[in-house]
Amino acid sequence: FDSFQQLDDTADDHLDSLLKTIIDLESRTVRPTLNSFIEENHAHKLESRHAQHHQVPRAGTASQDLMSFWGYKFETLALIPATWAETSRDYIESREDLAVNNHAQYCSIVRTGIGQSKLVLGGEVDALWDAKPSRADDPINWVELKTAATPLSDRDVLKYERKLLKFWIQSFLLGVPRIIVGFRSKDGILQSLEELETSQIPRLVKQRGKGTWDGNICIDFTASFLDWLKSTIVGEGVWRIRKREKATVIEVLRIEPSGHANILSPDFLTWRSRLGQGQVS
Repeated sequence: FDSFQQLDDTADDHLDSLLKTIIDLESRTVRPTLNSFIEENHAHKLESRHAQHHQVPRAGTASQDLMSFWGYKFETLALIPATWAETSRDYIESREDLAVNNHAQYCSIVRTGIGQSKLVLGGEVDALWDAKPSRADDPINWVELKTAATPLSDRDVLKYERKLLKFWIQSFLLGVPRIIVGFRSKDGILQSLEELETSQIPRLVKQRGKGTWDGNICIDFTASFLDWLKSTIVGEGVWRIRKREKATVIEVLRIEPSGHANILSPDFLTWRSRLGQGQVS
């Protein structure tokens, strides 16, 4: 834990990498792909992390920081930097002694739709199952790695089922077909593995679990929410979507009457200006 080489992500990079990809796509189609942009509240993320860091763990449990480290340690043990044939035996067998480092990251960018809404989504993913396809249009065989405490009671099973909802949403939206869960002891010792097909998680919850959530209801709610959001956010400016902790409502409020609050990069604004004036072909 003391040697953990942790990525410093305190700087707000906004949507810069995603916007570069959109510019590349639009340079080939010569038309805008979307006109509304949503990013996470970076300041709120840092505040939440700070509060988590200073939270006193319950007796007999590890801190949130240590459990986060366990997750990255699992990735270090499970992953190799190239295909099996291209990786040396020495590297494969020395992974247990490697310093944990979360600097290297993959990003999946997908164009999809939910209900009547068309979306372009970007998010971090853990690894490839094999190798990137040679054809750009072929799906990428992403895999997500997760850790969870080994369920020992009905309460633990319920907790894990709710965690599966987060696993499913993240991978479903980004087109990740497979999730591997490492079950650990309360001391962080890996005890077993489970491989899950993302598309089958809602069915597993319905058949084997406590039925705490339904994938179809989640998708229907998201479709309705996006429709409502499009009818609510009209005109220019910067808006905030907010759900307070334990609140039963989602708030949408305009926080700036004009501008883009640095969410859009200068390069993207220049590109869209050129595109609107017909200066690209």
